[in-house]
Amino acid sequence: MEREAQVSEFEDKVVHINRCAKTVKGGRRMSFSALVVVGNKNGKVGVGLGKAKEVSEAIRKGTEAAQRNIVEVQLLDGTIPHDIEVKSGSTRILLMPAAPGTGVIAGAAARAVLELAGVRNILTKIHGSSNPSTVVSACLEGLLSQKNKQDCAKLRGFEA
Repeated sequence: MEREAQVSEFEDKVVHINRCAKTVKGGRRMSFSALVVVGNKNGKVGVGLGKAKEVSEAIRKGTEAAQRNIVEVQLLDGTIPHDIEVKSGSTRILLMPAAPGTGVIAGAAARAVLELAGVRNILTKIHGSSNPSTVVSACLEGLLSQKNKQDCAKLRGFEA
């Protein structure tokens, strides 16, 4: 019962489903992988990849993996504290804070991570590969590498 209440706190979104085919003597064996993002739209987000012979099982496994990998991100009034550019694999993503009312201007993979993290106003630009798995990992890495004023002051030796 308690586990059920915890699961309902988070929303999940399937970002990408990939079909793989292995050729064997009798023909082709299909398998699927599902990239899933979960979040509570209030600063907590997680990403998971599930693989199985059936789509529904892959999504279930991906959701469980994402719930095990939940991290907390820093937000400032529905946006991010500052610009950041992150490289993951061959994907470069630029995240820029936006004024209230702008909305989430991002591609499908980055939008899933940002919306479920609770970001309401942001501008993004993806350079290089637009592979959903690398875009999601780069976006999450960018959100985790954000620093607020207090963190920067502490690093520079000021007491804020």
